[in-house]
Amino acid sequence: MPTVDVFDLENTKVGDLELADAVFGAEVKEHLIYESVRHYMACRRQGSASTKTRHEVAGSGKKLWRQKGTGRARMGSIRSPLWRHGGTVHGPQPRDYSYRLPRKMQQGALRSALTAKLRDGELKVVQSFQLADHKTKTVAATLRALNAGASVLVVDNQVDNRNLDLGTRNLPGVTLSLTREVTVYDLLKHKNVLLTEEAARKLSEALS
Repeated sequence: MPTVDVFDLENTKVGDLELADAVFGAEVKEHLIYESVRHYMACRRQGSASTKTRHEVAGSGKKLWRQKGTGRARMGSIRSPLWRHGGTVHGPQPRDYSYRLPRKMQQGALRSALTAKLRDGELKVVQSFQLADHKTKTVAATLRALNAGASVLVVDNQVDNRNLDLGTRNLPGVTLSLTREVTVYDLLKHKNVLLTEEAARKLSEALS
């Protein structure tokens, strides 16, 4: 089992924590990570592009000129796709780009991402985020003390940690996530990951 150091908010080692080998010591499968990120981005895609067909654009339905005898090509409607301001043929319509990814693939990708972060030294376990207040500068000072860097994902298992929630809200490059909401996309997007001790245990139990 991989063993990591546990730090307090002043970056002082206060203990050790054994992590599940099946979660933080798994084989890194890059194809699963790719599929998970692709699935996440597809589900976030709006798919709201919309064009109007010849039946939806504004314009009269009157025949512009008589069928024969003018020498011009026959034309039945000003809303024809051949004309300026006419309808669009086979244009994009609102659609849903999301699809289902098997749960085992999602869990495998999450194990691979966590293992890669720990292997590369970009994961740190913090005892807890019990902050004195909810000020942004307090959280910023805490992250500097922990050497978190400019891009950091903070994972906490405590739902009602109001000080941490409000303190990280205005910090660029900092994202706060609950244990059950951690995604492979967030793990790859941020350079460093800070896990609370409780969150690390929860991930070990849930993904084992």
